[in-house]
Amino acid sequence: MGIETLMTGGTVLPITRWGTPVMHSHTSPVTRFDEELHTLVRDMFATMAAARGVGLAATQVGRGIALFIYDCPDADDINRQGVVCNPVVSTPAGDARNFESEEEGCLSLPGGYQPLARPDLATCVGVDPFGEPVTIQGTGMLARCLQHETDHLNGIVFGDRLSGRVRRKLYAQHEELAHLYPEDWPVTPRRSSAS
Repeated sequence: MGIETLMTGGTVLPITRWGTPVMHSHTSPVTRFDEELHTLVRDMFATMAAARGVGLAATQVGRGIALFIYDCPDADDINRQGVVCNPVVSTPAGDARNFESEEEGCLSLPGGYQPLARPDLATCVGVDPFGEPVTIQGTGMLARCLQHETDHLNGIVFGDRLSGRVRRKLYAQHEELAHLYPEDWPVTPRRSSAS
């Protein structure tokens, strides 16, 4: 059975917002690779698609376990999809490390985007939802996604990596658009700005 079997058939869940305790806590390792986990993965793919995201951590649907999914292009614009449980991310050190500053956003703080410098290459190791070892080498946006989602599982939101001034701008952007995102978004779709 492949990962493709877990990418459809899920139910859209509400996305948990920044400030909720699960978003700022370390997660527990995944130890059971059973149908309950597979159902969660399906639901997360449905939720990410409804929210038009490129990555989603279990904490973002209120679950305190070390799991994220992604459907994200790499530096060659090749779309990569997958699931990682118990991820560990590493980035190059010293002269091999190249930072790229790009706008970053988060489905758990909808409407807010600010530039954040992150290494443009990341390697993520963990296990898939069947308990098999997995290694993903990410470039471009995928490198950013692997780092962003693993941060979530360590209780870090990307706003924690911004200066106070930039973080205030991020929150102001979010506040300006918050009325467009119902409390249970994306179960209830984003409102149009005209309504």
